[in-house]
Amino acid sequence: MTAPLSKTIVLWIFVVAVLVLLSAPTIVILGASFTSGNIITFPPEGFSLKWYEKIATSRDLWDAFLRSLYVSAICTIIAIPVGTLAGIVLAKYAIRFEKSVQIYLLLPFTIPLIGSGIGLMLIFGEARLLGQLWPVGLACCVINLPFMIWAVTASASSLDPDLELAAASCGAPPLSTFLHVTLPAVMPGVISGSLLMFILALNEFLVSLLLTDARIVTLPVQIYNSIRSIITPDLAAISVVFIACAALAIVLLDRLVGLEIFLKSK
Repeated sequence: MTAPLSKTIVLWIFVVAVLVLLSAPTIVILGASFTSGNIITFPPEGFSLKWYEKIATSRDLWDAFLRSLYVSAICTIIAIPVGTLAGIVLAKYAIRFEKSVQIYLLLPFTIPLIGSGIGLMLIFGEARLLGQLWPVGLACCVINLPFMIWAVTASASSLDPDLELAAASCGAPPLSTFLHVTLPAVMPGVISGSLLMFILALNEFLVSLLLTDARIVTLPVQIYNSIRSIITPDLAAISVVFIACAALAIVLLDRLVGLEIFLKSK
């Protein structure tokens, strides 16, 4: 066996091992959601759709899911204008407090989420806003906004400044230049960042737990409250629904932007 062939085989072994490790949790959850038994087992005990039927007819789960969608919508609506403008400014202009902004962009990786959640809980508590849903969306936006800014900054960095100069030299006012030249150029970053913000807010658990009460829990909190008593296959079915939502977001991203462009922007 030649040396290049040996290296290729070893490389493929590692690739297959990584793919198996990454896919194993999803495969287990997917199989457990179709079990006909009353507890989560893998391999599943028979095949049944009763757990999907159960979550489809559960009013509490649907209400919690709609609340999560509302939170995600609030987060995304706020993130689009704020993150887009911030990303363009960081990419095109030398601002005075650029280092401070760069430090802020590292906060999702440097500050524990529980610290940010407790801080936001105290702020909203002083403002008497706890127990409402829209502050949860705002909190998710504050915590995850750097991801939106990064996506837009990556697209804005590749924008040729001569295009804006050409528009200005043709008599286009600044607003028209922004709407017809700058914004279309950064639209891949805006779309990818928006989808990412939506999914992150949809899956957000800790912030939702700290900022809501028992009357308006989101779906992740509803799932947490359920597993505190017993873990049943309907929770696996809910997990599959979350996986399907993430897969749908990836398909939309591929159709609207292209995964190659999205991956290059990271």
